[in-house]
Amino acid sequence: MNSLQRFYHWIANSPALLETTYPITDFAHLPVPALESSVRYNGNPRLGFVYQHLVNQVLLNSKRYSIELEEIQLNDSGRTLGAIDMIVKDKITNKLEHWEVAIKFYLLHQGTWYGPNAHDQLDKKLERMLNHQLNMSDSKPFVEQFSDYIPDEKRLLLQGRLYVNPFDKSPLPTHCKGYQINPSQISGFWCYHRQWAQIDEPLYQLEKVDWAAGSKETSQLIDKPTGRFCHAISESGKFWFVVNDQWPNDTNA
Repeated sequence: MNSLQRFYHWIANSPALLETTYPITDFAHLPVPALESSVRYNGNPRLGFVYQHLVNQVLLNSKRYSIELEEIQLNDSGRTLGAIDMIVKDKITNKLEHWEVAIKFYLLHQGTWYGPNAHDQLDKKLERMLNHQLNMSDSKPFVEQFSDYIPDEKRLLLQGRLYVNPFDKSPLPTHCKGYQINPSQISGFWCYHRQWAQIDEPLYQLEKVDWAAGSKETSQLIDKPTGRFCHAISESGKFWFVVNDQWPNDTNA
């Protein structure tokens, strides 16, 4: 199984970061065939673009959905509102659905889930997806330009992984913005450079496409972490972020 196949399989089978209370969704209800090994991706290599492409493949390969519109840029009087990820049609219910999708990795620090670059936070991301991105299909520009595609339902797919520091244990939040955090997704670890020596097994640096599913096949053994952060998988299969000692207060992170 190659990296693209592993990532696709992970998307199709992994729960969301939050429990599935509307509009939060995942693909647990959707039988999906495996991705053929011949499939290639030649688009933007950034993780979010690869992720959205593979989400599309999961939807299409399920045979239940068709993608009606994708990456719809909306403007209002010269002001950019943003982009709608996709409008899909459920062939069973015959309803249109507005889907917003994202993959995120968050590290718990003093009660807040931060992205490894520290500017991103779970509460802020969730707030924006729920109250801005999903509302764009109700906006006047969308309704006027795409009147045949007004959605009946909205779906928010937020997958990824949540990480805790085993050397600096603190209480685990149970909710974010009123939505219950999925405890099964608190499945990674993080530490500072200064705590590196306390990790008791080798770590292998992950390529971005392997951040979700993980693989040691194409990963390099880390002698000592450097830079702002590194994402790795251990010999036993545990996921680790190692961040610099100033994180999350390093303004250059």
